[in-house]
Amino acid sequence: MGCATARVDLLVAMTTLQGKIAFVTGASSGLGAETAKLLSRQGATIFGIGRDTARLAEVFADIERGSFASVDVGSAPACKDAVEQCVREFGGLDVLINIAGKHQMRRTESMSDDDWTEDLAVNLNGPFYLCRAALPQLLERGGNIVNVASIAGVEGQAYSAGYCAAKHGLIGLTRALAVEYTADRLRVNAVCPGGMLTPQIEQFTAPENPNYDLIMRTASPRGMMQPLDVANVIAFLASDAAVAVHGAVYRVDNGKGAG
Repeated sequence: MGCATARVDLLVAMTTLQGKIAFVTGASSGLGAETAKLLSRQGATIFGIGRDTARLAEVFADIERGSFASVDVGSAPACKDAVEQCVREFGGLDVLINIAGKHQMRRTESMSDDDWTEDLAVNLNGPFYLCRAALPQLLERGGNIVNVASIAGVEGQAYSAGYCAAKHGLIGLTRALAVEYTADRLRVNAVCPGGMLTPQIEQFTAPENPNYDLIMRTASPRGMMQPLDVANVIAFLASDAAVAVHGAVYRVDNGKGAG
């Protein structure tokens, strides 16, 4: 028992984010909320953004040091302003975690231009705008970026053309930044979660008369994960324990991708 406890204590010490300033998107619920609270427990100061101010206030009631703002991540000026607000309030920025996302299932032939544009705006444009705005601070302070993609970023999913395209693009963005800044004090990685029990999944609606066999191809035989299962991996990548992890794409999918 003593050796096991020592190993756990060492892991906690290694993954601490004490003194770090972390910017977390999608922080009002689900994975974003769990990540913000976990990083706070590990000593980070949290600047969280989302669309629902009331829910952000509930999340940040459990966060020792931090603040939040309602931000539309699809707006480049809003993203730039949010990063500047974080730096003004806390004096810098060490970690950017792009979690905000939206998944709407549509038959491709019936997707509107607005549906397609919204998928890209939230899931790809927003992370790019925030990375671009945060890079000067992250480069100066030797920080890191964790982009939360999806298993839809490494495989196809039925009725999800816009979402898949955006998440594949987010992995491409992650790898492009990792190569571009290899010689700098910056790490960039991505996490690809499988199905999680979040408010978003509870509001999921399939298109009319879907082929459920195609939809179930995305499911893990072990079932759905809890957001904290994925937040733990994000926290590791954001910490100094992952100092040698750069340009990686981590699947966290409860074994779905094993074959």
